[in-house]
Amino acid sequence: MKALKTTLAIVLLGLLSLLPLRWAQAIGRFIGQRIYRRKEKSKLYQITQRNLQRCFPELSQAEQEQLLEESLEQTGCALAEMGMSWLWPVKRSLKTIVKVENEALITQALAEGRGVILIAPHLGNWEILNLYLSGRYPFTAMYKPPKQKRLDDLIKKMRARLGTRMAPASVQGVRMVMKALKKGEMVGILPDQEPELEGGIFAPFFNIPALTMKLLPQLAAQTQAQVVCGYAKRLDSGKGFEIYFVAADPETNAKDLAQATAAMNRSVEQCVRALPAQYQWEYKRFNTRPEGETHFY
Repeated sequence: MKALKTTLAIVLLGLLSLLPLRWAQAIGRFIGQRIYRRKEKSKLYQITQRNLQRCFPELSQAEQEQLLEESLEQTGCALAEMGMSWLWPVKRSLKTIVKVENEALITQALAEGRGVILIAPHLGNWEILNLYLSGRYPFTAMYKPPKQKRLDDLIKKMRARLGTRMAPASVQGVRMVMKALKKGEMVGILPDQEPELEGGIFAPFFNIPALTMKLLPQLAAQTQAQVVCGYAKRLDSGKGFEIYFVAADPETNAKDLAQATAAMNRSVEQCVRALPAQYQWEYKRFNTRPEGETHFY
């Protein structure tokens, strides 16, 4: 059954890749609206609603509901854009990037011989961000391999089209990342998914304790690499993407692990607050709770 689902997913990606970006995004918004209208029947609706209620208590109920609807539409767009991100010719995909801001944060650090750690939240279109960076810099990206080999092979092939080295979330992958940093290269890590309990520490994220990966702050402390946040903002009506780079909180390089993970989460939160509707709110970011706390979802 899993193999069939993988095959169907690959076929769907192929079909979506035949569409102009504007049409794919329109389909994505339609999917998001369908999820929104199902409300209580949809787990995505319920998880997104719970996350927004807890992370944005300052918003009124009407404002939270509007953000929830926009978020589900943007989630649909992210899914519908995967055909473009993975299967379009690289040059065509890169032409959708219409603006890049603060790239000097990266170029200056690399020119000084420092490694760069890119914090890449699940915000906007991170596949386009990967393509852009891999075409310009020696780039190693950590990822969690899916269980289905065919899907894993596709991910590695598509993300490595311009030379990205894919490092699995394993001891071997950590060695690859450390080697790249020692050579003064750039690595990318998605920091906002729950790690295994032994690989994480609870740190505030939107003022809520969240099980947060230790690896990125540990790498930053050991190498004193430049830590930069990056995301690709989706524009309306198929007008493309704007890429933004933001300096991470300097305490992300701190030796104290609790201090560093809190700083990393503040850095991610800063980016999310700049573009809240395009964050992956349907993910159970607060699923694991500190001992004694009630279940979040």
